[in-house]
Amino acid sequence: MATPTYQPRVNVSGNGWRNPPIGGSGAGDERRLSHQPRPDELQSGPTGPKPKPGFGLRGPRRSPHILTADSLASLTLPVGDDGVIIGIDPQNQPAVLSLLRPAPLEIALVGSMWMAQVLALRTVATGARVAVETARPPAWGQMAQAAGGGQQCVSVHDVRQIAPQGPSVSSPVLVVRDMGARPPRNQLAPSPWQSVLTVLPFLGPRSPQLLGRADLVGLQRLSPEEAEVVTRIMRLPQQVGAVLPTLSDNAMLWCTRDSHQFVMTQPTEAETNLLGGPRRMD
Repeated sequence: MATPTYQPRVNVSGNGWRNPPIGGSGAGDERRLSHQPRPDELQSGPTGPKPKPGFGLRGPRRSPHILTADSLASLTLPVGDDGVIIGIDPQNQPAVLSLLRPAPLEIALVGSMWMAQVLALRTVATGARVAVETARPPAWGQMAQAAGGGQQCVSVHDVRQIAPQGPSVSSPVLVVRDMGARPPRNQLAPSPWQSVLTVLPFLGPRSPQLLGRADLVGLQRLSPEEAEVVTRIMRLPQQVGAVLPTLSDNAMLWCTRDSHQFVMTQPTEAETNLLGGPRRMD
């Protein structure tokens, strides 16, 4: 009977490293692998040694993939921002907005329903739910039906008819309130993993109070008078406030009282087919 031979085999994994072959370097090298189990791997039995329960005989050993300590400094692990991609910044880099957090978040958007719906669609794409409380349900109905690929990811509610949404870490919720420039008080209690986005078409009598308590404010194009109010409330630099009346339909300023960032929102083909092109007023 011929002696069984072992043919070395090189295994290449997806990350590019190679397991070195066992045996010789030539194609004619034939080597029989055998292994004698260690005494601690075996138990005595009626018919002789046998493997311990749960442990078989050791198979062929391969050389470990070892990284020297001097090489650790060359390793990098790129980690991007987590959130909703809302557009690109002035450096043409993706602008990411963290809309869903472990703590309650209040957002004010002075702009169009178009911009609010783009944000809602992209939030759904991250796996979250969206609940819309609005005075114009038909305007949100088509978007709600198209979102989620047939899944009920977006629900639309009449004013004061929205129920508690039960947000959780595995099912975060974005509540969109679209009720004009004088929205009524929010009936939902603040909750972790639930963010509230209030849409204002323009600044009304109650807008300064709403902007003053918002954690994050998004601004589309404003009138010069509105820009002065927002510049004062959000403590924006004067040169930044002066740009607000000149923004294009798909440009926004996202700001807090400590920072600000201009963003260009570029709709995808699917978003354009569903919602139309960018606009400031609906």
